Amino acid sequence: MIAAPPLLPLVWALVLAFAVFAYAAMDGFDLGIGILFPFLPDKHHRDVAMASIAPVWDGNETWLVLGGGGLFAAFPLAFAIVMPAVYTPIIAMLVSLVFRGVAFEFRGQVPETKKNYWDVAFFLGSLMTALSQGIVLGAILQGIKVAGRQYAGGWVVS
Repeated sequence: MIAAPPLLPLVWALVLAFAVFAYAAMDGFDLGIGILFPFLPDKHHRDVAMASIAPVWDGNETWLVLGGGGLFAAFPLAFAIVMPAVYTPIIAMLVSLVFRGVAFEFRGQVPETKKNYWDVAFFLGSLMTALSQGIVLGAILQGIKVAGRQYAGGWVVS
């Protein structure tokens, strides 16, 4: 009798794929608004754009945490190989997400004269987040050098 292949890795792979897709779809909307922010014609349009993402923007990163934590929990060897290869852009992405979140929250708390500073911060945080994610995706698609079940590249994405 032939044994059926284990289903758990497939289920986890599907959960991780869904988490990454959900993050890309939902946070892509927020990042797009952030990147287009300086091109909105006036304060009213920027306020409307912020109000459109306010109810959901901070929940989107939950999918990112599920993807990273799920990779660590379900596929520790893959995590141990992939993460060192993309540490630099991942750290840049996390710092940018924090910068973006602070700008989002502070923008609503400051007087009108100071909002422009936080608008620029929100734009830069969104731009750097999207850029970092693109670098991570590019590095993974190009392939990661592996030797003896560990990452064999340098500290710069190769």
